[in-house]
Amino acid sequence: MSGFGGPTRAPAWVTHGLVPLINLALALAVAGVVVALIGEDPSEALRLLALGAVGHPEAIGYTLYYATNFVFTGLAVAIAFHCGLFNIGGEGQAYLGGLGAGLAALAFGDWPAPAAIPLAVAAAAAFGAFWGFVPGWLQAKRGSHIVITTIMFNFLAAALMTWLMVEVLIEPGRQTAESRTFAPGAWLPFAHDVLAALGVDMGRSSLNLSFLLALACLGLFWLFVWRTRWGYEIRAVGHNEEAAVYGGISPARAIMLAMAVSGGLAGLVGVNEIVGVHHRLLLEFTAGYGFVGIAVALMGRNHPVGILLAALLFGALYQGGSELAFDMPNVTRDMVVVLQGLVILFSGALENMFRARIEGRFARRARAVRAA
Repeated sequence: MSGFGGPTRAPAWVTHGLVPLINLALALAVAGVVVALIGEDPSEALRLLALGAVGHPEAIGYTLYYATNFVFTGLAVAIAFHCGLFNIGGEGQAYLGGLGAGLAALAFGDWPAPAAIPLAVAAAAAFGAFWGFVPGWLQAKRGSHIVITTIMFNFLAAALMTWLMVEVLIEPGRQTAESRTFAPGAWLPFAHDVLAALGVDMGRSSLNLSFLLALACLGLFWLFVWRTRWGYEIRAVGHNEEAAVYGGISPARAIMLAMAVSGGLAGLVGVNEIVGVHHRLLLEFTAGYGFVGIAVALMGRNHPVGILLAALLFGALYQGGSELAFDMPNVTRDMVVVLQGLVILFSGALENMFRARIEGRFARRARAVRAA
């Protein structure tokens, strides 16, 4: 029943706010049962989790550091979703982004920071964009399935990085597969150093100025997707490819553009990790951020505001989970991963389990108000 004004839908705050909060509450409730089964107090575990995530300045710094990576990968997945694509190659694209950032930092680290750092950022985005563009081209021009190709490219990226770090870029005389340390000109400043200069005590954490880059990407993402012709074409292809063709839009062009932008965003993880924290090229710095980005995008409803909130949540889970494992010996690191997985399960795979029922109730209420 739609009435004269068209179909009545649930308010936006229900779809984008209430439903994700209910899913999160269910995940925490199930996690509480798991904690109780191993003999610990669920309420105390939740308290320690919250304190470990935001209880002191250093914890907040680490939460924001993790959230920075989740913003990049969440946006990467979201732009592909808008085009009707499922990009699960964020790990490989982040790997290549780190390679690009590291090569630029090794080459231009002796330059002044205002020149070296932008070059490293551009290289990270370019390498990641290339690693996303190729699967996009394969789907657009050769009909290859984007899920299969992005999975394959994750393995190719890992193999390429292993060979480069072991055979080419390893620092002479080093036993571990790491490059030499970058020159200081290619180091992104840590947030605690910047804030200390302003008289603010933030503790010491891995949070660096790439967090500001992540915030900028959130704003640029909104402008690109909803305020440019390219974004309109991407969304049109994602909603209905046949209608997009009828409107003069090239699906192939939209697919390749969406995947290039997606890869470029994922590649910026390399800026946070390689240029911002480690200051050298090394293996396995992606740490699963690309896969968690899928849950971040789903929970954030592919919108930059939602992605920011979801990234902060997962950042808090990562940081708070580490503190929880330290304070509660029975809650091992593997158990923390299980708790994080429950949040991903309810926020991602099962996000629509109660959505129709909740939205339907509020939609019926809205129709009743309109009828009155």
